[in-house]
Amino acid sequence: MSNKPKIVVLGAGYAGLKTTRELTKMLAPEEADIVLVNKHNYHYETTWLHEVAAGTINPNQARFMISDVINPNRVRLIYDAVVEVDKEDQRVILENGEITYDYLVIALGFESNTFGIKGMEENAFAIVDIDSSRLIREQIELQFAKYRADEDLNDSALTILVGGAGFTGIEFIGELAEKVPQLCKKYDIDRRKVRIINVEAMPSILPMFDKDLVAYAMKSLEDRGVEFRLGATINECTEDSFIIGEDNEEIKAGTIVWTGGVTGSSVLDKSGFELTRGKVTVDGDLRAPGHENIFVLGDCAWVMDEETNKPYPPTAQAAMQHADTCAYNIRALLYGEPLQKFEFNDRGTVASLGVTDGIGNVFSGTQLKGKSAAAMKKVVDNRSIFLLGGTKILLKKGKIRPF
Repeated sequence: MSNKPKIVVLGAGYAGLKTTRELTKMLAPEEADIVLVNKHNYHYETTWLHEVAAGTINPNQARFMISDVINPNRVRLIYDAVVEVDKEDQRVILENGEITYDYLVIALGFESNTFGIKGMEENAFAIVDIDSSRLIREQIELQFAKYRADEDLNDSALTILVGGAGFTGIEFIGELAEKVPQLCKKYDIDRRKVRIINVEAMPSILPMFDKDLVAYAMKSLEDRGVEFRLGATINECTEDSFIIGEDNEEIKAGTIVWTGGVTGSSVLDKSGFELTRGKVTVDGDLRAPGHENIFVLGDCAWVMDEETNKPYPPTAQAAMQHADTCAYNIRALLYGEPLQKFEFNDRGTVASLGVTDGIGNVFSGTQLKGKSAAAMKKVVDNRSIFLLGGTKILLKKGKIRPF
């Protein structure tokens, strides 16, 4: 039996994978045993899932093998689903076994949150992972194929309903605006028969952006055939429709996708952590309150901004910054050194509206629109790939191709 401290990282998303990589740089093999647990043997770029769902990129482009960036001889890789964390006995219960830990990093990502909307969980697709996104891609194309084969099929079979106008919803719609004309050409269907409808309870889309950027985004999408139903509450999701608004208007569709909300992994609740809207509000050093050896990162954590008393946005750049602080603090704990407080370095936000369009705020307030924003989005994506996988993965998976 090894008497070295055991560090267990749960999840190989942005936060978990980068934490693991940083730990292998900071600690020699004789200083600690490192274990990475992930459901799949691959990492996927969560911020690319909307492209997989729309069918504008191949699912394999959005993922890479964990063993290509993490040396299995240095880190023990376990491919299994996490069921629960037993904090008292310091063990993690998996579907096919269990593992003990001295230090634990919980970075299990998000799950879809339907906010109790009737029928949404049962009837709508959600952009959660590679498999769920692939299902959406296949469903959309199936509807085109069925419509082409059956002249009596109602035009609503070609309608794509998207619930939610946040980041994922709008980026997905932007990709659909690119993909739908291609599908229409492939199946010889009049583009005017295909409707892309976005339904949002709030009065505007993309609340994280300034009004002029939002106006640009809406016009860009509307010019490409997207319809917006803003200020419209979704009362119910049926097998083939949304029921919306005070008048209970029914909008029929062949494909329904919910992007209106996410929450932290349900493992947190099962494990007895104190939660706020499904996430753990962590201490300044990213530890779970009351637990000196448990860190919670990424979409599982609320990390508070003391200036605004609000949590930082749960973005990929934040998750990777969580990882840097977490790895540093684990090493500090091992050697009894002072821990570091997390400080978020906001490098800006960019949203794509398709392959060659987008909006963004970067470099402390510089606004980008159109192709310049789309180019910056690719820079952001490539930087993420490089930080997680290095040059080899960047050249293999990165968006380094011209428009």
